[in-house]
Amino acid sequence: MSIRETYDLQLEKLSEELIRMGAAARQAVQQAVDALKNSDVELARAVMKGDEAIDRMERDIEHQCLTLLLRQQPVAGDLRKVGTAIKMITDVERIGDAASDIAELSTHIRSDQFPTLLPHILQLAGTVSQMTDDAIRAYVQEDLKLAGEVIDRDDIADEAFCAIKREIAQNMAGNPAGVDAALDCLMVAKYLERVGDHAVNICEWVQFYKTGIHKHERIV
Repeated sequence: MSIRETYDLQLEKLSEELIRMGAAARQAVQQAVDALKNSDVELARAVMKGDEAIDRMERDIEHQCLTLLLRQQPVAGDLRKVGTAIKMITDVERIGDAASDIAELSTHIRSDQFPTLLPHILQLAGTVSQMTDDAIRAYVQEDLKLAGEVIDRDDIADEAFCAIKREIAQNMAGNPAGVDAALDCLMVAKYLERVGDHAVNICEWVQFYKTGIHKHERIV
């Protein structure tokens, strides 16, 4: 097997590991929201414990990337691909952290406390989960169009978060005794909104990988 063929296999393995890590983070978000919806403390604890596995994946992928950089000394597009992977895993790991934080908050909230709010939280969760899936897919498929669509979708997530904030403010005004739970719900929504932000960050690095430009600035 030639050096290039070996290198291509290593890049393929890197993509596979990124897909696995992205899927784990996305599943963690969904399970954290399910724990909130169903007041499932055991599921919430499982999500919090599972964050350790996502952290390990980050370290493993980082090691793979550094090994590729040191041994293969990639240039141009290959260098950007490996560099992008290093940046991406930070955002994917933070998505996992957000899921763990949502799971922890869910242990303090009963879904029946805010029945009109839950559908909006579920809608936001669905939006940012799909953004996460598509962001990873954009990297693997080198799809600039999909990356741009994910970035544009951030406006939808932001609008959903603002709507949740308004409803929480109304709930707090009408139910002063439920202020603590309302603030917990607000934090859940904020963590979900951050998941969307991390998906956008991933896609901005996909754009860099394909163009050498990051946030309108040429890097390499």
